[in-house]
Order: sequence, then structure tokens, then C-alpha cells
Amino acid sequence: MSDTGDLFLTGNSVETSAFLKRRIGKSEYGKLEKIDNYSVHHFIAKYINICNPKEIFVSSGNSEDLEYIRKSALMASEESKLALESHTVHFDNYRDQGRDREHTLILVSNSVKLGDKIRTGNRADRLREIHQILKDIMQNRKMYISFYSLGPENSDFSIPCIQITDSAYVSHSENILYRQGYSEVVREGSQAQVFKFIHSQGELDEQKTCNNIDKRRVYIDLEDETVFSVNSQYAGNTVGLKKLAMRLAISRASKEGWLTEHMLLMGIHGPNNRITYFSGAFPSMCGKTSTAMLEDELILGDDIAYLKKHDGSVRSVNVEKGVFGIIHGINSGDDPIQWEVLHSPVEVILSNILVKPDRSVHWTGKDGVIPEKGYNHSGDWRIGKKDENGREISCSHQNARFTASLEHFRNLDKHLNDPQGVTLSAVVYGGRDSDTWVPVEESFNWEHGIVTKGASLESETTAATLGKEGVREFNPMSNLDFLSIPVDRYIQNNLDFGKNLSNPPIIFAVNYFQRNENGGFLTDKKDKKIWFKWMELRVHKDIRAIKTPTGLIPIYQDLKSLFKKVLNHDYPEENYEQQFKVKVPENLAKIERITQIYKEMSDVPDTIFPVFESQKTRLKAAQEKFGDHISPTNFQYSS
Repeated sequence: MSDTGDLFLTGNSVETSAFLKRRIGKSEYGKLEKIDNYSVHHFIAKYINICNPKEIFVSSGNSEDLEYIRKSALMASEESKLALESHTVHFDNYRDQGRDREHTLILVSNSVKLGDKIRTGNRADRLREIHQILKDIMQNRKMYISFYSLGPENSDFSIPCIQITDSAYVSHSENILYRQGYSEVVREGSQAQVFKFIHSQGELDEQKTCNNIDKRRVYIDLEDETVFSVNSQYAGNTVGLKKLAMRLAISRASKEGWLTEHMLLMGIHGPNNRITYFSGAFPSMCGKTSTAMLEDELILGDDIAYLKKHDGSVRSVNVEKGVFGIIHGINSGDDPIQWEVLHSPVEVILSNILVKPDRSVHWTGKDGVIPEKGYNHSGDWRIGKKDENGREISCSHQNARFTASLEHFRNLDKHLNDPQGVTLSAVVYGGRDSDTWVPVEESFNWEHGIVTKGASLESETTAATLGKEGVREFNPMSNLDFLSIPVDRYIQNNLDFGKNLSNPPIIFAVNYFQRNENGGFLTDKKDKKIWFKWMELRVHKDIRAIKTPTGLIPIYQDLKSLFKKVLNHDYPEENYEQQFKVKVPENLAKIERITQIYKEMSDVPDTIFPVFESQKTRLKAAQEKFGDHISPTNFQYSS
């Protein structure tokens, strides 16, 4: 084996086929034989040779194969049955409960520079390392080979994928989350440009969780469009088609002129049965899921979207068909749609929650009293149990999850699997901001929106996650963690994408986290319904707005009417004044923070700094005339 683990360097399709027939067996090879794509066959043969599995199963995506994988996860004790029919539970190692940022690297050659915001590794060195780890890692194990489609099948958005893993749980998860792609790979044949994923959970302990966490690695090879993941079971590190595939797609999209975004997709109802489609980017803990699940509106997706130009407009699809959602805090009052799914006898995988003796479950924030004892990710659990560092272990992990298909959500939009996608009318950026951004604001144009909303997105940390509250983290388009191209090129791609569009989406910003002088929130959780109803009306120019130095904001009477109609609440004018006043010093400070970040980059788009300077000029002119904090009534109406 070479340093890169290559096989058949001088071989051909005949030799590869003979190897596969010998190792896989007639029945399973028959499924591969229908795929006229040598690179797919070579990839499979290469990793059979390296990983050396005892058995091999190839999934064609039919109901029998999907059921076989589901049962295999139970037989291998990677999942266990729960009291509710079709629900299972999976536990990750206590130290394997989230994305491994430190060991997640983009593999690049020496000549490639992605900037200091992106973690990279030398391609040759890291491939040598990963193939050494993978050598014979699946002996005495079964290898599962599955095919998927990112985006709807038989679509301009489709990206066929192949996943190799020794974890039936990973395969089961992907079968819920993604569209089957075997027929897509067969259809595209030799023309298929396939994303490839290789995963092994490695050696397992007595609890069937990963034993070698110190050798956990997640490597993304852009050159060969391949993702490697080893010694982990947590889905964020192992379900390759999610954020790992996102890095591959961002790189491909950058070359081809479209966008891969960390965005929800949803439809908002307007007057006369109108439905307007929105995408939205929100950093973690900033309201993304609660927005995607807005009651009485339509969900298309909660995480990743592809955006492409079509006849002067922008069309978009949800990459996935399921939800890998945080279960922490879900209750019947705040989250009725998710609550219904979690209490229905449909296929659901729960991870790292508490299992009670009767096989029913509990999680932090769920309705009801926390049980005194049960079983969770730490083993046998009781109230007051502490870990080896003396920290109390909660009944469920704060990153506990549920995996479920979107088809079970009663607010699912009918266009989920439409090969054409939906036409986007609005793009929304939202962060956690205590003192600067107003609850909702419309940009002046595409360029202004990308620069001052998307490329300026920040989120304040919370005490619950980092121990220090209020630290602003720079996160352009909520995509910084997942970029595989330099930040400056990513911003330029977004700016260029809006050019030559006859019907570009309108860019908005929202902020659900304004605080008053005493630290209390200025808006209620349900108020986001109003901001989206207002944006829907603005998209169609049904109402006017007020032009401020930073963008267009609502007129009080329009919001008053919406609050009454949608929530049956009064909306005092004093609330409006407090929420929508323009805070000049805070906005100027933000411009200074963001421009300083971009000044430190090597190749920033030319348009960024003039847009910031124009905004700064408008703010200073308003400050000179009206003071530091300006009532919205001091500004003029716009169209």
C-alpha cells in the first residue's frame, strides 16, 4: 500500500471488478455491477482492501435493504428499542458528544492557503496518517456501503454520494436524513461526480462506544472530494453528508458559481393564500430551529441549502430530507410541532437522553419532573451523579439529539422533493445581539445586505456554553466553521451571486436578543412571527418602511396591526420606540470591529470598505442632527 493508501495504481476496471466479485460476493456485487462508474468501483475496492472487513453489505436503497440496516443497528447494540414503537436510542462515548473542531481539518497541498480562519493539514502527511489508522480497522466487522443524493434526485441540484462505514447506526441515521441515491448514481453512470465518505468507529468499549477518542480524526480532502472520519460515533463527526459534505459542496460551488449555505428554508403565508419562500442563516443558539419550525408556517429545511440562479431569480433546495435536531429544552408549549413528532410512533433515533426503567425517556427541559434514576450516556444514572472532574451529570447531554424524517412534520411544505426547488424571495441573517441590531431590518440592496448583514454577522456567547457571556464572535453568514475556501473569496462569491439577477431575494437581518438596561429581553419568543410576517409584506411592497442610516425598518402602525392580527396582542408604541431606536455609538463600534477583521485579510473584495464607509457617514450625520440614540420617528418613510 502506498502512503496515500492507493490500490490498483496500474490496474484497470477488469482487475477491480475481479477483486470486488471475490471480496463482496455475487449477490452484493450484482448491485454494484449496475453502476457504470469506474471511480466508484475503484473507491470501494480501495477501502475494502485497506479496511479489510469480515463482511460487506451493499444497499440499493430499497425497503428491504433499509430495514436490514435498521435491524443491524439493533443487533449490534448500537441502538436499543424504546417504549414508543419505532423509536430507538443511541449513546455516544462521554467524550464524544460534539463536533471535534481540533481534529477536523481541510487537507491542502503546500501551495494552497485558506487563511488563518480555517484549520488545514498537509494533504500528503494527513492521508498517510489516516490510511495507517484505517489499515485493517474493520476486520471482524461488517462494512456497509450506501448511496445517497444531496438535494432532490434527477435535479440540477443533485450531488450523488457514496458512504462506506462499519456503523449500522451511521447508515441508519443517513437513511433517515438523506434521499436514497443508488438510482441517481446508476442514472448518471460514468458522468457522476460523486462525493465519497469513509468512516469507521474503531475499537469499541464494553458500552459499545468509541474507545480511541485520542485518535479521532475528521479530514476533508478537497482534491479528491473525499471525507475521512475515524474513532467517533457522534453524528456530527460521522454522518458525512451533513457538515462534512458541506465543505466539499462549498468548494465545488465556488468553482461553478452557485452557493452552499448554512441556511434554513421555509415558506411564510401572506395575503390571499400567497406563500413566500425565505432562507435564513443563524449561528448556534440564535433561534434557527425555532424559526424553521414556526407554527402555522411551512418548513422545507432547518440546516443546509443549495442556491442557484435560474432565469434571473434564485432557486433553492434543502440538501436533506430529515432533521438532526437538538432535543434539549423541547417542550409541548414552546415546540408543539417537534413535540408531536417525538411522541408519535414513527421512525426516530434519540441520542444521549435518559432512558427510564420502563424504556420511556426524559431529557432536560421536557415536560414533567426529572426522574430520580435511569440510564444515559454516562451509564447508570441518578440525580446528583458526578463525572471524574466532580461536575454533576445532567439527565441528558446538552447536545442530545433526535433524528427524524421531515415527512412526519405536519408543517412540511409540498416542494421538499421538487427537482426545481423553490424561488427564494428573501434571505435572512440573525445573530445574538444585546445592544446594536433592531428586531428586523431590510437592506437597501443586495450588496448592502451581504456586507452589513451577512458578512457582519456576529453572535454573543452565552454563559451556559463558554462561561463568559457577551463575547461577540465573528461568523459571516453563520458559515465560518464550515468554510473550505478563504473567507474573502467566500464573501466575494456571495457578492457576485447577486449580480445580473432581475429578481434578487431581498436581504433582511433579525435579532431576537435585544436587552434593556436591566438585562431583560425586549422581545418575546413568539414575536419572531411578526417580524417574518412584516418581511413577507415588504417583499411584495404591500407596505412602506422607514429609511434609517442602517436599513429599512417597520412603521409602528403596521406592527401594531400585525401583533393584533397574528398574536392577538397589543403593541404599545413605547415598545416600538425602545426596540427600533437607532443606536449610533453601538453601530459605529460594530463597523470598527468588522472592518478591522477584514483589514487583516489579504484579498478582501473592493466593495466591502466603501459600503462600510457610506454607512458610517450616514450614522455620523444622523448623530450630529439627532444625538446618539435616535427615535425611528425622526426618519422619513421610504417606498
